Formats: sequence, structure tokens, C-alpha cells
Amino acid sequence: MKVIDPDLKAHLDSDATTLCHAWRVTRRDGVVLGFTDHDHDLEFDATSFLAASGFEASDWESVGGLSAPSGDVAGALSSEAISETDVAAGKYDGAKVELFLVNWAIPAQHMRLKVLEIGEVTRSEGFFKAEMRNVAHKLDESRGRIYSRRCDATFGDARCGKNADNPDFTADGAVGAIADTTRISADGISAFPAGFFRYGVIRFTSGPNAGVAADIESHSKVGGKVIVVFWLPLAVAPEPGDTFTITAGCDKSFSTCKAKFNNQRNFRGFPHMPGADFAYTYADGETEHDGGVLYE
Repeated sequence: MKVIDPDLKAHLDSDATTLCHAWRVTRRDGVVLGFTDHDHDLEFDATSFLAASGFEASDWESVGGLSAPSGDVAGALSSEAISETDVAAGKYDGAKVELFLVNWAIPAQHMRLKVLEIGEVTRSEGFFKAEMRNVAHKLDESRGRIYSRRCDATFGDARCGKNADNPDFTADGAVGAIADTTRISADGISAFPAGFFRYGVIRFTSGPNAGVAADIESHSKVGGKVIVVFWLPLAVAPEPGDTFTITAGCDKSFSTCKAKFNNQRNFRGFPHMPGADFAYTYADGETEHDGGVLYE
């Protein structure tokens, strides 16, 4: 149940109103930004809400129960408000968004309507669109362990137990040539075998993408050059000489954990779990069903 400030209620009951909407975005790194669809900046609740930010919200349908409706908010990417580099770096993923109804003539008269969370963010040609999720969407997320043959840890985290910063698993390099925003040639990492950094992460340390991390789809050697391909295109193409740090990838299988990282004792999957083809077979006198281990 929402409690409406008496002064705001009186304004809502009047014949003419001066209302607008405002959004307060709190990123996971603590940065707070404010935006409004009014034509002047507003100040309230210890936050500055910028006008002319290009923010535009879609219609939102409220429903009862525990369903999780969603809407969208869109706007222009500008250096004064939201930069394309920050969006590409994922700084707005999972950010908290508070939606306010405000009397722009007296901003102290305001009411918080919703608390939302930014989901998928898409961008193109200086414009962004962010999915706004009701917090009830968390009820649909998987919690706890997943019963699977593959590991559910992230390489280098506490559950994995390996040090991802170990020189055996990470390296510093520089961009050689650029094919496009998804493919580069890399200098300085030729000592590692092809495929070593597949499923790994590359983080740029200089240039226009400094601080941006990208997931690696493939790592190969072609004609004496090391080629790194990203799963998703970068928002801004890197430049020759841009430096980066690259970390080994893991395909989450038990065999890779053992052979590549010698970390089978910390494997967080269930490699002995029989697959569907095995589970649905029947004893025919030819195959072994003795309860022995499937992997040594």
C-alpha cells in the first residue's frame, strides 16, 4: 500500500496538475544518475534529475499476484548522461531504477511508483533501449546448485579455487590488426597453444575500450598470426596497439578441468551423472551396468 503525501494528494485532486515522471538509476558500482521527462532539471530527494536526457518510457501494465511484467525505457547515448562505453562495459546491467511521479512546480511533492531493475540493454547508432523488470522476476531465477555434468563455477572464483591471475593462465598482449568489431589479431600471446583462451575473457587496458571486457568465442593461429574472435561485437572498434589482459577459458567439462588446470578435486559438476541415452537403456546382456565409475 502506497502512502501519498497529503500535499501531493491535494494537487492530484485539483482541476489542473503539473506532473511529470523521473527516474533514479543506481548502478551496482554505486554511481547514481537522475533523469526526467520534464523540460527542466529537477532537484529532490538529494538527487539531481536531468531534463533533455532523451529518456522515454513505454506503457507499463500493472497486474496482480506474483507475475513479473516488464517495460522499456529508451534514450540517447550522450557523454553528459549515459555513455556508449559504459553501456558496452555492462555498468548498467542489474542497476536499480526508481520511478517517481513528481509535481514539477514543487518537486518536494513526489511519490515513488515502482522499483525496477535493468535487464537486457541493446544499443545502436547512439541510441539505447533498456528492459525494465519488476523485482518479482527474481522468483523465476534458478537458485542454488545445478545438477549437471558440467561445472557451475566460474574459472578463478572461490569455488573454482584456481588463481586466474597466475601467469600460466593469463597474459598481457596488444592488438595487432583489426578485422572488425568481433575479430582481432593479437600480439604477445603466441606462446600459448591455439584454443587455450577459447571461452575465456579479454579485458582491454588502454584505448577506446579501456575497462571493457569481452567473452571469447575462439582462439586460433592462422598463418603465423594469433586470431581472437569475440562472442558479441564491441561497441567501439579497438585500435592497433591497444593493450589487453587475456584469461584462459574453460568449457566446464571434467576432462578439461583435469588435463588443462589439474583442478579435478575442485570440479563443481557431476561427471558421473549418466546421460539420457544411458539412463533410458535396458540390460541387454552386452553392456555393463555394474555401478562402476564412468570417469577415472
